[in-house]
Amino acid sequence: MKNIKLLIALLALAALTACNNATQQPQQTTQYENPTIATIMERRSIRAYKPDTIARQTLERIIECGINAPNGQNKQSWEIRIVHNPAIFDSLKTIMADAYPDKAEMTVGSFRGAPVMIFIARDLNYDFSAYDCGLLAQNIMLSAQSLGIGSICLGSPVRFINDNPACAPILQRLNFSPNYQLSLCIGLGYANETPDPKPRNKAKAQFLE
Repeated sequence: MKNIKLLIALLALAALTACNNATQQPQQTTQYENPTIATIMERRSIRAYKPDTIARQTLERIIECGINAPNGQNKQSWEIRIVHNPAIFDSLKTIMADAYPDKAEMTVGSFRGAPVMIFIARDLNYDFSAYDCGLLAQNIMLSAQSLGIGSICLGSPVRFINDNPACAPILQRLNFSPNYQLSLCIGLGYANETPDPKPRNKAKAQFLE
C-alpha cells in the first residue's frame, strides 16, 4: 500500500513539473515551414520603439551576421559605425536639428526613435559597393529579427547629413575612410508596435517557361 501511495505521489509531482515547464517555456507556433523563412516573412519596418537598450554582445552578434553577407570579390566594400551610446546619439541629433532649425522636429524624427543607429558607408572606388551594402543591411535586419529586435532601413538621415555642410561634424565623428560615402542607416530597437504586413505584387516575379 505504501508503495502505491509513493508511486501516485511521484506521478503527481512529475505532472506538476511538466505543467510548470510548459508554462515557463511556451511552445511557439508559426505558419511557416522553417525558422529562416519565418524570420524573413515576419519582419516588419518598425517606427515605434521601447526605450530598452540592446546589449553590446547582441549588437556584436548582429554585426557579425552583417559582415558575413555575400559581397563582390570579398572586397567587403563597406564601413560600419554603430551608435548605441545615448549621449553620442543625442549629439548627432542636435547637430542635425541645428542644421535645419525650421525643420528640427522632422529632421530628428527621421531616426524614427530607434535607440541604436547603424551608419553604413560604401566604397566609391568599387562599382558594386552599393549592392554589397544592401546585402549587408539585409543580413543585419534579418539577424536582428531572429533575436527579437525590430529594425528599419532609413534614407532620410543620409540625405540630411550628406547634403548639408552644417552636418559635416557628424561625418567627422563617424570617421569613415577617404572615398567612403554614407549610404544607409539602420535603426534597431525593441519594437513597441506590431504593424501588419503590406501587400506584395507577386506578378513582378515571372518564370520564363
